[in-house]
Amino acid sequence: MSTPKPTPQPVRQSAAETISPEELMTRLIEFGSQAFPVLSLYLDGGADEHGRQNFATFVRKRLTERARTFAPRTPERESFDLDFARIVGYLEDELRPSAQGIAIFACSGANDFFEVGQFSTPFQHHRLFVSDRPHLYPLARLIDQYRRYAVVLADTNSAHIFVFASGKTVERKELHNVKTIGDMTQSKYQRHLENYHLQHVKEVIETLERTVRDEAIDQVILAGDEETVIPLLREQMSKELSAKVIEVLSLGIDTPEHELLQASLAAYRRYDSLSDIHKVEHLIDEYQGNGLAVTGVVDTLAAVSNGQVEELLIAATATGLQYDEAETRKVLIAYSSLAEPPATLDQRTIADELIRRAIQLSSARVTIIGDSTVLDNVGGVGALLRYRVSPQHAAPYEQAGTASKSEALIEA
Repeated sequence: MSTPKPTPQPVRQSAAETISPEELMTRLIEFGSQAFPVLSLYLDGGADEHGRQNFATFVRKRLTERARTFAPRTPERESFDLDFARIVGYLEDELRPSAQGIAIFACSGANDFFEVGQFSTPFQHHRLFVSDRPHLYPLARLIDQYRRYAVVLADTNSAHIFVFASGKTVERKELHNVKTIGDMTQSKYQRHLENYHLQHVKEVIETLERTVRDEAIDQVILAGDEETVIPLLREQMSKELSAKVIEVLSLGIDTPEHELLQASLAAYRRYDSLSDIHKVEHLIDEYQGNGLAVTGVVDTLAAVSNGQVEELLIAATATGLQYDEAETRKVLIAYSSLAEPPATLDQRTIADELIRRAIQLSSARVTIIGDSTVLDNVGGVGALLRYRVSPQHAAPYEQAGTASKSEALIEA
C-alpha cells in the first residue's frame, strides 16, 4: 500500500506567544504516530558572545542531512521538504528575540501539522529528531524543571502575589490597605495599627488561597521581613496552605520582579532537588515493602498502560534506561490497542513512550530525576501507584505467554 501524497495546506499560525509547555505537550500526545516523517526540533535560543541567536547554521545543516535519508520524489521526501522550508521561514520571520527555548514540531503530510512553543527558559542543546511521532522527552524535562508556583512578597502595608511558571510571570496581583487614623490616643492608635495589619494580612491570605486553588498550585514561597510580616502571614494560613510553603525569603517589598523571580526560582530548585531524593527513597521503600510501586522499564510500562500510575519517576537522561528488548516489545504489543508502539525501539523512544502513556493513560505526574544515578539500581525508571488491580483486570499484560507476571501490579 503506497503512502498518500502530502497536500500543502494554508499556514495555521501556532499560538507561540501564549501556548504553555503543558498545552503543547497535550497537543503532541493527541497527534500520535504518523505515516509521514515527524520533525521535532529543540533549540537553545540564548544569545552568543555577540548577542545573537546562533542556531541557523545548525538547523539548515541538520535538515539538509536528514533530507538525504529520504528518496527523491517520494511522498515522505515531499512532506519533509515542505517542513524544511516552513521551519526555516518561521525562524527567520516569526521568532521573538526574547525566546530562550524554541520547540517546533512539523509534519506537512499529516494535514499540515505545525506546532511551535517559544519559551522564556532554554533547552540544553540544539536537537533535531525525525520519527513517526513527536519527541516528548526534552519538553517533559522543561515542564518538570519550571513548574507553576506562587510567591507572596509582603510587608504590613502592601503585598504582591505572583504566579511564576516556565521561567516567567503568568499572573500578578497587588493588594494595598488604606490607613484612616485621625485623632486618637496612643493606645487607640496602637490597637488601630494592629487591627489594620491583621486585616491586611487576612486579605493577603484569602487572595493567596483563591490563587492556589484556582491555579492548582502545590508550592508557595513567602518573601518579606521575617520578624514582622512573615509570622503574621503564617498565623492566618490554613493547615493545607501552610503545608504548601517550601521556603521563606528575606526580601524587601521594593524588590524588583526579575530579582524576585531569580531568587524564588533558585529556592524552588533547591526544594525540587531534595524532593527528588525523597521521592526516589519512597519509591524504593514502597517497592521493597511490596507496596504501591513498580520499577524497571517493563513493569512501569505495564503500570502506565493499566492506568495505575500516580507519579512517574524517570532519569534525566534517556541513556540511564536499562531494559530487556524482548520483554519490552511484548508489553508494547500487548497494549497496542491502547497506544500504538513506536516504529523503532531504543532508549529515546522508550522514554517517550513511558511519558506519553503516563500522561495519556494514567493522568500521572511526570518527574524527571536530575541525578540519574539514584535510579541506576532500578533500571532508570519507576512509578508510584494509585492502586493495584485484580489479576483478571491486569490483562493483557498478565495473560499467559505475554510477559512475566509482575506481582507489584496486582493485588496480593
